[in-house]
Formats: sequence, C-alpha cells, structure tokens
Amino acid sequence: MKIEELMTKDVACCRATQNLGEIAAMFWRERRGSLPVLDENGSVESMITDRDVCIALGTRNQRPNEIHVSDVVPLRVFTCRAEDDVFDALDTMVSQNVRRLPVVDANDKPVGILSIDDLIRRAAMQLPGEAKFHSAVMRTIRKICEARQPGQPHEPAELLVTHA
Repeated sequence: MKIEELMTKDVACCRATQNLGEIAAMFWRERRGSLPVLDENGSVESMITDRDVCIALGTRNQRPNEIHVSDVVPLRVFTCRAEDDVFDALDTMVSQNVRRLPVVDANDKPVGILSIDDLIRRAAMQLPGEAKFHSAVMRTIRKICEARQPGQPHEPAELLVTHA
C-alpha cells in the first residue's frame, strides 16, 4: 500500500518567521494540530505542533506575537514520499516517535501529510487482506503512545532531514 492512498492531501503550511499567535490562529481556523514549516524555497524544513506552541507559551514569559516558529520548532523533520510504501512510513513513525510525517515531492515541497489519524481511519475500514496493515498500525500506535522515559531527549542538536 502506498502513502498516497492514505495521506491527507490538503496541507496547510507556515513559515519559520511567523509568530505563535499567527500559528495558533491557523491551527484553529484550519482545524489542524500541526503544520509543516517551509523554508524560503517552499521546502519542508520542520514541523510545528500544537504541543510545541503550548509548551513554548507556558514556559516563557513572552506574548505569542513575540515568539517565532523558529524559536520553538525541533531542528529535525522526518518526511516520506507519496510513492513510498506505508510500512516504511510506519517504521519511521515508530523509530522517530512521531505521529505525523509530511509527504514531500522530489524537491521536498509538501504534497500532503500522513498522520496517525489517516492510518486509524483506514484500519477501521476492516478491509479484507489487510491484517498485516492492521497489526502494523496497532504496533505503531502502541510504540508512539508509550510514555517517554525520564531524561530521554526530546530533540537533537542539529538539523536532520530524512525520508522514509
């Protein structure tokens, strides 16, 4: 099964220069919990989540319009391509402990997002012959939802862009 069969194609994006007030408004307006962050060329360079925004606002004595996306996003992004096999994406989600993968083209331009929600929707369809897929989705969800151990790092020190 290919990622393009499961991904959400309507993708809203933001820029690292935007402030958290703008991002929170986008989350609300677009009904999203994450946004790919694009560089000046329109390529995906990171992801920002509603959790990133909440923690940044809760731990800094600053107004939302004073904090920019670039101040809070992890310096990493894991992506996949529409033509990739979904099992490779599931492995990336587990190994990197992420719930969403931006789907990019050959130039790292966003074409969609593969999220846990997309996987659950497909697994819930109970289609014949997809037992391996159901099992892999459940394993992925279980691993991602496991509690992070105390002292486990949240983000790496350098930029890392990988494809599933």
